[in-house]
Amino acid sequence: MPDITPAPRRRPLWRLFLMPVLLLVAAAAWSAFWFFAASQVEVKADAWRALEAKSGRVYDCAKRSVAGFPFRLEISCSGASVTLRSQTAEQAATQAAPVTAKLGEILMVAQIYDPKKVIAEFTAPATLSDRGGPASMMVNWSKARSSVVGLPAIPQRASIVFDEPSIDRVNASVQTPLARAKLVELHGRLAEGSALDRPVIETVLKIQGGSVQEVHPLLAAPFDADVRAMLSGLKDFSPKPWPERFREIQAAGGRVEIVQSRIAQGDLVAVAAGTLGLSANGRIDGELQMTVAGIEKVIPALGIEKMLEEGVPQATLDRVAPGVRSQDVSNLLGALDRAIPGLGKVVKQNANVGVAAGINALGKETVLEGKKARAFPLRFVDGAVFLGPLKVAQIPPLY
Repeated sequence: MPDITPAPRRRPLWRLFLMPVLLLVAAAAWSAFWFFAASQVEVKADAWRALEAKSGRVYDCAKRSVAGFPFRLEISCSGASVTLRSQTAEQAATQAAPVTAKLGEILMVAQIYDPKKVIAEFTAPATLSDRGGPASMMVNWSKARSSVVGLPAIPQRASIVFDEPSIDRVNASVQTPLARAKLVELHGRLAEGSALDRPVIETVLKIQGGSVQEVHPLLAAPFDADVRAMLSGLKDFSPKPWPERFREIQAAGGRVEIVQSRIAQGDLVAVAAGTLGLSANGRIDGELQMTVAGIEKVIPALGIEKMLEEGVPQATLDRVAPGVRSQDVSNLLGALDRAIPGLGKVVKQNANVGVAAGINALGKETVLEGKKARAFPLRFVDGAVFLGPLKVAQIPPLY
C-alpha cells in the first residue's frame, strides 16, 4: 500500500522570533524607563537643594553621577559639602558662613522597583570649619550608613549608624580627642496615628563604649547608653535652621518624653524616665525619675573635694545649708588645721562620703538589676542640672 501519512505542517517562522522580539522591546522600554528615572533623580536633587538653600543649608558636590543600571539607582556625590548660611540674602552677603562640613563621598542606593527606600553610605573623614576658616573639627568612622523610607514625601522612618566614630578638635596640625564610641545608632519613625500637621516622633539612641571629653568628668570614662524617647511639638517637616526649630517646639509646648533609658559605666547603672522641655531662654527644663546602682562611684567625679578646697559658692550653701556663709566654711577648715594639723584636709577628703550619705537620704532604697540602688529625681532648671540640692552641671542654651 502506498504511504498516505500527511506531511508535517510547517510552523510560521514569525513565531520563532516573537519571544526574542518581545524581550528586546521590554529591554528597550526598561532601559528608557531607567534613564528617565535617572534624569528625574537629577531634577529632584536640584529641587531639594534649592529648597534647603532657602533655609540656609547649602549642599554641593564636586562631582555627581548616577549609575546602577538596570535594577538600581546609585547616586554618587564626591567632594560633598554642607554649608550653613544666614537665611536672608543681605545677611549672607555680609557674613561668612557659620559652619561648613566636608566629607569624601556619599553613595545613595535605591531599588528601581522600590524608590521610596533609600540607603546611603558615607566615606570618612568629615571636617568642620567655622566662618570660612581652617578645619576646627575632624569626624572619623570605620563605616557609616543610613536608610530612609517614605521618600519623596514625608519620611516614615529613618536611621543612621556609625561604627567606631570619633570627633577630634583640630588646632593647626594638632588633634585633641573630644568624643569616641564603638557604635552609635539613631533610629526614628512617625508614631502610629500621628497627624502629619502635628507629628510625634519615636526615637531610639544607642551608644556602645562612648566617651566625651571637656564636658563633664562623668562622661570621660567609657559608657553604654540606650535611650527611647517621644518628641512632640513639631509643626511640619519643612527644612528650617535648628534654632528656629527649637523655638517652634518651645512655643508649641513641645516635650521630649524619655520613655525608657539605661546608662551603664563600670559598676554604675542608671535608668531614668520623665519629661524634658525648653524654657523661654532655650534651656532645658524638666525632671527625670532616676534609679541608680553604684551612686557612690559618681560622687568623686562631682568634684566635691575641689569645691571645698576652692571655697563653696554662697549660692550652693544657700540651697544646701541656708544661713551658712561660704567664709564660715573656709574659716572652719582653717581652724581645724590650726587645732590639729591635717584635720581640715581629712575633712575635705571625706566630704564625698558625707555628700553620698546625703544623696542616699534624698530618695528611697530599691534594687536595680540585682544591685542595691537609690531612686530619686534629677531636676533640670533653666539649663542647670540638680542632683538633689547639688548643682552638678550647666547645659548651654539651644538657641
